[in-house]
Amino acid sequence: MQLSNRGTNCPCCHSSEVLRKMSKLCFPLDHQMKLGLRLWSYVREEASQGRKAPIDPFTRESTKPSASQGVPLGGMGTGSISRGFRGEFKHWQITPGLCDMSPVMENQFSIFITREGGTKKYSSVLAPGQHDGLKKSSDDGISSWDWKLRGDRSTYHALFPRAWTVYDGEPDPELKLSCRQISPFIPHNYEESSLPVSVFVYTLVNTGKERAKVSLVMTWANSIGGLSHQSGGHVNEPFIGENGISGVLLHHKTANNNPPVTFAVAALENQNVDVTVLPIFGLSGESSVTAKEMWGTMVQGGCFDRDNFNAGPSMPSSVGDTVCAAVSASTWVEPHGRCTVVFSLAWSSPEVKFKKGSTYHRRYTKFYGTSPRSAINLAQDALMKYKHWEEEIDKWQTPILRDERFPEWYKITLFNELYFLVAGGTVWIVL
Repeated sequence: MQLSNRGTNCPCCHSSEVLRKMSKLCFPLDHQMKLGLRLWSYVREEASQGRKAPIDPFTRESTKPSASQGVPLGGMGTGSISRGFRGEFKHWQITPGLCDMSPVMENQFSIFITREGGTKKYSSVLAPGQHDGLKKSSDDGISSWDWKLRGDRSTYHALFPRAWTVYDGEPDPELKLSCRQISPFIPHNYEESSLPVSVFVYTLVNTGKERAKVSLVMTWANSIGGLSHQSGGHVNEPFIGENGISGVLLHHKTANNNPPVTFAVAALENQNVDVTVLPIFGLSGESSVTAKEMWGTMVQGGCFDRDNFNAGPSMPSSVGDTVCAAVSASTWVEPHGRCTVVFSLAWSSPEVKFKKGSTYHRRYTKFYGTSPRSAINLAQDALMKYKHWEEEIDKWQTPILRDERFPEWYKITLFNELYFLVAGGTVWIVL
């Protein structure tokens, strides 16, 4: 998979070199000396405690810089989820003080394509390259899905708080697909910049001579990272909201008396796009619907049963079981035509509980309340407002990106290094 010169935002790879270059452009010599002394003292103190400082401009890395992360999701102080440049959802920090770096591999976008007449069919998880942990394709879990993207025709671009992934002719050589990831990180907008939500805008371009039925599916595990999906007591529930927005709520019962979390996975339905859901599926043969059966349904028909919206809340999951949900958005793309499909992900985690016992409410609750079901309103508003968010982000970034006084690497770094305000364990509370 290719990375653009806009790069990704991995602090462990390039912070030292970035700091050296930025300090020459930003600070007079006496300010650099004061900053250097403070950083040197900090690095020495961390080393004396057996810890490695996250930013150390005095130690040159022995390995060549490389990208390992992508742009994180959500606003400031919301509890963050990062998304890797291959599309994996990882680096989970929903609960303060807890961080799990491993990806939850059930959380994916996938595509299913049928050309008119049914003679050509394509399906694949939109996760380029090889992935660790996948078992034999004959099992009932996610290994049974089609992991076909090589990644040699996929490109990732990052400019915080947005990211773009382009799949050029994979898996269908006559379909160009791009995903634009947007989070509400907007200067001087302290309401929407506190929202735990992200939007994924898929643009489909049909370069072939036949109509194509295209279905995109977002799958999501009832998990907050690590082994939390196995703790039991988790409930999934379909919903139909306003303005053509529908999806699934995933109520997660956290362990160790930590505050609960509710996810909303949603898509926008309109005259060109049909949305259906599968509220619950599992990874073993004991599940009422397995991951393998879910995939087979999409390959065969390109959608789920609309009656699933009437299913109501599921039974709480058993200890050791993994429960997931899927939201499908289907459309027809005319020859040489294009279409847009939009998903949103929101999470309602209203309470912040620290180890010493203090509990606070996150800032977004000032505007959306503390109900777990506020995740629906968050997902709805994101799908209605993301275009305005992008306009505001463009107004902020464009003058800097067009300023010829600064080198390109410096301008890109100014934005991408802001990722830490979201993914650095930030907590923003209501006082």
